[in-house]
Amino acid sequence: MSSAQQRLSQVASHFGPGGKKGVDALTEKHPDDIVVTCALRTALTKGGRGGFKDTAAADLLAGVFKAVIDRSGIDPSLVNDISVGSVLPPGGGATEFRAAALVAGFPESTAVKSLNRQCSSGLQAIVDVANAVKSGMIDVGIGAGVESMSSQYGPGAVTEFSELLESHPESANCKVPMGVLSEQMAKDRKITRAAQDSFAASSYQKAVKAQKAGLFNEEIVPLEVKWTNPKTGEEQTITVKADDGIRDGQTAESLGKIRPAFAKDGSIHAGNASQISDGAAAVLLMKRSTAERLGQKIIGKYVTASVVGVKPLLMGIGPWKAIPVALEKAGITKDDVDIYEINEAFASQCVWCINELGLPQEKINPKGGAIAFGHPLGCTGSRQVSTLLTELKRTNKKIGVSSMCVGTGMGMAAVWVAE
Repeated sequence: MSSAQQRLSQVASHFGPGGKKGVDALTEKHPDDIVVTCALRTALTKGGRGGFKDTAAADLLAGVFKAVIDRSGIDPSLVNDISVGSVLPPGGGATEFRAAALVAGFPESTAVKSLNRQCSSGLQAIVDVANAVKSGMIDVGIGAGVESMSSQYGPGAVTEFSELLESHPESANCKVPMGVLSEQMAKDRKITRAAQDSFAASSYQKAVKAQKAGLFNEEIVPLEVKWTNPKTGEEQTITVKADDGIRDGQTAESLGKIRPAFAKDGSIHAGNASQISDGAAAVLLMKRSTAERLGQKIIGKYVTASVVGVKPLLMGIGPWKAIPVALEKAGITKDDVDIYEINEAFASQCVWCINELGLPQEKINPKGGAIAFGHPLGCTGSRQVSTLLTELKRTNKKIGVSSMCVGTGMGMAAVWVAE
């Protein structure tokens, strides 16, 4: 039994069969609960080709900020702080993100910060705001994430290491490209190409089905942007309201024909790894007592989160280590969770984590994931929350977990309850 499975077993034995005591405690309502009253995102579009290819990250952020104000009806002056996760912007995006908040309608009294915990930046931003509300530092805050991979992704995103960092083996491993290390992990952990392609095909098929049924419409904010037609060079004004990376007709067989990206005999390729994308998302948080006083509609509750470290070359196993820690903190078992949103950075790492944790496939990313519609790095952690809470509500389910692997060897997870 793996150490992660042992921790899950210990949680189960502590709270009894099915963890019912933990679930009952988790779903109780208290004035000090940290609740979500709005969770929205933009569409996710193809990097360099999609609807947001010519739109700056801060402009995406301004659009989603304004939508939070409009959708929730919150008085902007009551929002004390905004935390934005983003990976690629020079200077962390701090200056332009503050400017985006002002453009969106927040007054000068609303503070703004940016942060970077790589692929978990959006979730970390939300957790930082939740903790600030819980401690009493602020009353109302927004945790957000944004990325324009069209404009800022590339070799320049990783700085050169000094001789000191290069001289330490584990330190030097922090800059190994994720595709390369994921390829090696797939070989070492014996995750076959067939298993990866099957998982990826399922992600596409679920996303296609969800998009055709309009299941993303509630969480997506349509944005009007300028877009230059690559064929004619003509600038147009378009409204982006749907994820444009979702491709119909993908099967394990069709994906099996794509050439490997990182090794001639490899298993990872463009069809079974996350798409390079652009997008933004934001989550409005406060205490339950505050929400009730302000007449805010509560859509969910933040429970707890975990952040863990793993070997840099095993970056992809992060959710395997982070999820059991979050469940233990929440006092529930893996079986008590109705939906898991686990970021599909690569099918290889997602398949391995799911198998090692013993999670049922039907609970994983029921509307598809990053393989199907993209992984705008800093946005994903906040995007998952809107997707998760919307789907829990639609299916009349309660408990969800969001999680992701994190570059340089980390993992993060959070537990949520829908209302």
